[in-house]
Amino acid sequence: MIFGSISYLNLLPFQVFMKRYVQHSGMKMGMNYRKNVPSQINKALKKRQIDAGFISSIASPKYKSTDLGIIANKAVYSVFLIEGEPQADKESETSNALAQVLKLQGKVLIGDKALKYYLNGGEGIDLATAWYEQTKLPFVFGTLCYTSHETVIKKIVKNFKRKPIKIPQYILKREAKKRAISSTQLTSYLKHIEYNMNHKSKKSLKLFLKKVKQHKV
Repeated sequence: MIFGSISYLNLLPFQVFMKRYVQHSGMKMGMNYRKNVPSQINKALKKRQIDAGFISSIASPKYKSTDLGIIANKAVYSVFLIEGEPQADKESETSNALAQVLKLQGKVLIGDKALKYYLNGGEGIDLATAWYEQTKLPFVFGTLCYTSHETVIKKIVKNFKRKPIKIPQYILKREAKKRAISSTQLTSYLKHIEYNMNHKSKKSLKLFLKKVKQHKV
């Protein structure tokens, strides 16, 4: 099975889980990974170059989906709109569409570079916050979708949901160093990300997809 993995810090807990799960479940020889930005993971799943992965929520209706997502309740701190001339972020589809749905104009900035921008004092509109202010709902930026290996995927989801993932300090320090931030900042950021989709997040995703269709984004 080929699994598409978004190369952002917001999926670090799932990446740590998958490494352990694959080793302990005996799947190591049958699992390959392809890391990239969200827009490229979307394309890879569409072309069947991967079998499963977290893709942009705007693309999720085309595939079988799970109850795992990349969810921000109120602020996310890694998806911003810097007011000014409209400029999409080529790494994202959902965030670009969210800015349009919210009728906000400016430069969309997502992912680790957006988090670093914020931590360095950069100013902008947190798009998850803007969505919450309008809807009182969390925002679902991505969902775990698949085209095959359904039994395996469902088992992975079930095991991931069992208990919170503890990330070893050496991994936190290593990943923080790569982005030139502190491990404390990284840990604080991850507290704002949720993965288990509940009634509110499912309602939010449905509403977002409806608004996208209405706006013909």
